[in-house]
Amino acid sequence: MLSFRVFERYLAREIYAATALILVAFLGLFSFFDVLHELPSVGRAGYTLWHLAAYVALTMPVRVYELLPIAVLIGTLYALTLLARHSEITVLRASGLSTRGLLRALVKIGGVMVVITFVFGEFIAPPAERQAQQLRLQALSSVVAQEFRSGLWVKDENSFVNVREVLPDATLRGVRIYEFDSAFQLRSISEAETGRYLAPKSWQLGNVVQTLFEGERARVARAQEQLWRSSLTPDILTVMMVMFPERMSIASLYSYIRHLGENRQKADRYEIALWKKLVYPLAVLVMMVLALPFAYMQDRMGAVSVKVFAGIMLGIAFHLLNGLFASLGVINGWIPAVAAITPSAMFLLAAWGLIWWVERR
Repeated sequence: MLSFRVFERYLAREIYAATALILVAFLGLFSFFDVLHELPSVGRAGYTLWHLAAYVALTMPVRVYELLPIAVLIGTLYALTLLARHSEITVLRASGLSTRGLLRALVKIGGVMVVITFVFGEFIAPPAERQAQQLRLQALSSVVAQEFRSGLWVKDENSFVNVREVLPDATLRGVRIYEFDSAFQLRSISEAETGRYLAPKSWQLGNVVQTLFEGERARVARAQEQLWRSSLTPDILTVMMVMFPERMSIASLYSYIRHLGENRQKADRYEIALWKKLVYPLAVLVMMVLALPFAYMQDRMGAVSVKVFAGIMLGIAFHLLNGLFASLGVINGWIPAVAAITPSAMFLLAAWGLIWWVERR
């Protein structure tokens, strides 16, 4: 038992070292691509090389979160293949280490990676991504969202809100509020030059012109400032600043899904993203299990480089399947949990099938 514990520590050290090396290499590659993508923006408005470097650095936590399962797959594959090449796996199996025991060791080692993936995805990547987008928007003097020529449209209970500009600090410009009663009759139209959030659920509107419809009459009222109570918050508006729902935190996704539900709007895309956020850290364990069959293959079945290349292809396939099933789930109205879990379940079944095939040989 003591020797197996020593083996677990040795295997953990090899996997962690290989994973870290591969992750650094991937981060360097993707950073290079990000720099190339951002270079055309340098010189526009106030966007400088410093802003470019800061933006790329702030997007690194998102890259770590997205690439960690693939890096774990390749790192585990590399470490196990080297152990098999040096006959260490064979010696351990002859000493009584079963496939189940090796799987338990991998699960223990992978538990640390699961926690790291969850921490990055929930607490580090979302705020860093938000800061990156704010930095870029402020440097380019851009607005956060203008989905139509008339601006951004949002449903808020019995009101429809049109905002011409949402600034990076969540300040609103050009606000129009169309308020309806329970019978869907238009009650008022409010126009304001600016809007500033006041916690917990209010906005302070500036230079307000309000048209009130009272039966067959209409009355116009003006105010320098007016308080507007709304369930909209800067956090909900920040959703517009995030390129992909998968880069939001679980708390932000849950809050936005509830807001959409209260306003009877479709939230399939965000529900699938929420389930993917819950399942994604566990994909690390799936990747490690998938790497195990390669440890039982002899050198005559391929060199280390061939197996690492196979790991890269499997990692890319997993990443593509994740995106494919998310899109198919939104288009076809699949159950969000099914759309999110299916890719990981498919790879887990493939891993068990490979283990069974290798054990039978």
